[in-house]
Amino acid sequence: MVIKKHYSDVKAENIEVPGAKNGTIRWLIAVKDGAENFALRLFEIAKDGHTPEHTHNWEHEIFVLEGEGMLISEDGDKPLKKGDFGFVPAMTLHQFRNTSEKTFKFLCVVPIKE
Repeated sequence: MVIKKHYSDVKAENIEVPGAKNGTIRWLIAVKDGAENFALRLFEIAKDGHTPEHTHNWEHEIFVLEGEGMLISEDGDKPLKKGDFGFVPAMTLHQFRNTSEKTFKFLCVVPIKE
Protein backbone atom coordinates (compact mmCIF):
# COMPACT_ATOMS: atom_id res chain seq x y z
CA MET A 1 0.00 0.00 0.00
CA VAL A 2 1.32 3.43 -0.96
CA ILE A 3 1.28 5.96 1.88
CA LYS A 4 1.12 9.74 1.74
CA LYS A 5 0.97 11.81 4.91
CA HIS A 6 2.11 15.13 6.33
CA TYR A 7 4.83 14.94 8.96
CA SER A 8 2.56 16.67 11.48
CA ASP A 9 0.20 13.67 11.26
CA VAL A 10 2.85 11.64 13.13
CA LYS A 11 3.16 12.23 16.87
CA ALA A 12 6.43 13.74 18.09
CA GLU A 13 7.74 11.59 20.93
CA ASN A 14 10.29 12.79 23.46
CA ILE A 15 13.65 11.08 23.07
CA GLU A 16 13.58 9.18 26.36
CA VAL A 17 17.03 7.63 26.49
CA PRO A 18 19.83 8.46 28.91
CA GLY A 19 22.04 11.25 27.58
CA ALA A 20 19.38 12.87 25.36
CA LYS A 21 18.19 16.42 26.02
CA ASN A 22 15.45 18.62 24.51
CA GLY A 23 14.70 16.38 21.53
CA THR A 24 11.81 14.65 19.83
CA ILE A 25 11.54 11.94 17.22
CA ARG A 26 8.80 11.20 14.71
CA TRP A 27 8.83 7.74 13.16
CA LEU A 28 7.59 8.86 9.73
CA ILE A 29 7.94 5.47 8.06
CA ALA A 30 8.48 2.31 10.07
CA VAL A 31 7.29 -1.27 10.53
CA LYS A 32 3.85 0.08 11.49
CA ASP A 33 3.56 1.35 7.90
CA GLY A 34 4.62 -1.92 6.31
CA ALA A 35 8.28 -0.96 5.84
CA GLU A 36 10.50 -4.02 5.85
CA ASN A 37 13.97 -2.60 5.21
CA PHE A 38 14.36 1.03 6.30
CA ALA A 39 12.83 3.49 8.77
CA LEU A 40 12.59 7.23 8.15
CA ARG A 41 12.72 9.40 11.26
CA LEU A 42 12.45 13.14 11.84
CA PHE A 43 14.48 14.50 14.74
CA GLU A 44 13.74 17.93 16.21
CA ILE A 45 16.39 19.08 18.67
CA ALA A 46 15.60 22.29 20.57
CA LYS A 47 18.10 24.92 21.72
CA ASP A 48 20.86 23.42 23.92
CA GLY A 49 19.58 19.92 23.06
CA HIS A 50 21.31 16.80 21.79
CA THR A 51 20.93 13.13 21.10
CA PRO A 52 22.79 10.69 23.35
CA GLU A 53 26.39 9.87 22.57
CA HIS A 54 26.09 6.32 21.30
CA THR A 55 27.11 3.61 18.87
CA HIS A 56 25.21 0.79 17.19
CA ASN A 57 25.61 -2.05 14.70
CA TRP A 58 24.06 -0.22 11.74
CA GLU A 59 24.81 2.79 9.60
CA HIS A 60 22.55 5.74 9.13
CA GLU A 61 22.15 8.66 6.80
CA ILE A 62 20.92 12.13 7.73
CA PHE A 63 19.66 15.21 5.86
CA VAL A 64 19.35 18.60 7.61
CA LEU A 65 16.06 20.44 7.04
CA GLU A 66 16.39 23.44 9.40
CA GLY A 67 18.67 25.03 11.94
CA GLU A 68 22.30 24.33 12.66
CA GLY A 69 23.99 21.58 14.57
CA MET A 70 27.08 19.52 15.04
CA LEU A 71 27.78 15.88 14.27
CA ILE A 72 30.20 14.88 16.99
CA SER A 73 32.11 11.67 16.34
CA GLU A 74 35.40 9.91 16.84
CA ASP A 75 36.32 11.24 13.37
CA GLY A 76 36.01 14.85 14.59
CA ASP A 77 33.22 17.40 14.87
CA LYS A 78 31.36 18.28 11.68
CA PRO A 79 29.15 21.42 11.55
CA LEU A 80 25.74 20.89 9.93
CA LYS A 81 23.32 23.39 8.37
CA LYS A 82 20.21 23.33 6.19
CA GLY A 83 20.84 21.26 3.07
CA ASP A 84 23.79 19.32 4.49
CA PHE A 85 23.75 15.53 4.66
CA GLY A 86 25.86 13.05 6.52
CA PHE A 87 26.71 9.38 6.82
CA VAL A 88 27.51 7.63 10.10
CA PRO A 89 29.08 4.17 9.62
CA ALA A 90 28.15 1.27 11.86
CA MET A 91 29.97 1.11 15.21
CA THR A 92 30.99 4.79 15.08
CA LEU A 93 30.54 6.70 18.34
CA HIS A 94 28.44 9.78 17.51
CA GLN A 95 26.05 12.45 18.77
CA PHE A 96 23.99 15.25 17.20
CA ARG A 97 23.90 18.64 18.96
CA ASN A 98 21.90 21.79 18.29
CA THR A 99 24.31 24.74 18.05
CA SER A 100 21.77 27.46 17.26
CA GLU A 101 18.82 29.31 18.73
CA LYS A 102 16.42 27.65 16.26
CA THR A 103 15.23 24.05 16.33
CA PHE A 104 17.68 21.72 14.59
CA LYS A 105 15.63 19.40 12.35
CA PHE A 106 16.98 16.48 10.39
CA LEU A 107 15.79 13.34 8.69
CA CYS A 108 17.52 10.09 9.57
CA VAL A 109 17.29 6.80 7.70
CA VAL A 110 18.20 3.56 9.47
CA PRO A 111 17.72 -0.11 8.62
CA ILE A 112 14.89 -1.84 10.43
CA LYS A 113 16.35 -4.17 13.05
CA GLU A 114 14.08 -6.57 14.82
